[in-house]
Amino acid sequence: MSNTPISDFIEQNYLHFNAAALVDAAKGYKAHLAANGKMMVTLAGAMSTAELGISLAEMIRADKVDFISCTGANLEEDIMNLVAHSHYERVPNYRDLTPKQEWDLLERGLNRVTDTCIPEEEAFRRLQKHIFQQWKDAEDAGERFFPHEYMYKMLLSGDLEQYYEIDPKNSWMLAAAEKNLPIVVPGWEDSTMGNIFASYCIKGELRPSTMKSGIEYMTFLADWYKANSAGKGVGFFQIGGGIAGDFPICVVPMMYQDLEMHNIPFWSYFCQISDSTTSYGSYSGAVPNEKITWGKLDIDTPKYIVESDATIVAPLMFAYILGK
Repeated sequence: MSNTPISDFIEQNYLHFNAAALVDAAKGYKAHLAANGKMMVTLAGAMSTAELGISLAEMIRADKVDFISCTGANLEEDIMNLVAHSHYERVPNYRDLTPKQEWDLLERGLNRVTDTCIPEEEAFRRLQKHIFQQWKDAEDAGERFFPHEYMYKMLLSGDLEQYYEIDPKNSWMLAAAEKNLPIVVPGWEDSTMGNIFASYCIKGELRPSTMKSGIEYMTFLADWYKANSAGKGVGFFQIGGGIAGDFPICVVPMMYQDLEMHNIPFWSYFCQISDSTTSYGSYSGAVPNEKITWGKLDIDTPKYIVESDATIVAPLMFAYILGK
């Protein structure tokens, strides 16, 4: 038996079209790391609810990821899966649900993400009291942190261990917290925890300033990029589109054009997994070459696009990169 059955299968069968693009991009990722490059991974959509943590956590522990940009939903939903997994419900026939059946799910406290329902009481509310305490303690001490830093504090405190319902090795947020992996969460306000934080501010129980802002995330990223872009440079592995990808990739033109730091290198590897239709004017559907015109990628930056379902493609690529 081969020691790398998944990699062998991929190399033997993934020879053309999107399958070949998957192999080329994975090989490019490995080559970038082998040359001592750093790698940014961005998470859009509901990848945490799709349980990407099973493979991403292993990538983090193996030092295959140096920085993550994700939506607020991905930040919190990995932890929700960690503490409430047995209460999730699958709805395989979700395409056939009537409005009344959707309403019934709401009445039962189940919020649907495609074929998976997240349980409000066991997921959102279970986390709420613990994350509120982190926010309140910081405010009382006159301290301010980023959204992900509060999550890290909550995870590392051990307060949630009583609720664990999956093997903790399958939580990418726990793996990231243990390594203190740098994260940016653009648009965090557009998340359940962001809404909950806003509600406490409206009630006068917390101040908005207790949470560091998106502008502060950009300055944090700029400092990190400047410190880590020497040598082979920093690669960009984008899962999906939207703000999780657009926000961090803009740090390069911001530094080059707006700060006039002309010694800042471009991103040195780029791969996007996307099923967005190209040429409709969306960021998600923009082909990599368009990013040259925005000062994000160089002419000779290795560029890959895999036009497929990220829930299928990303775990396969991670397995290949891990040598499985």
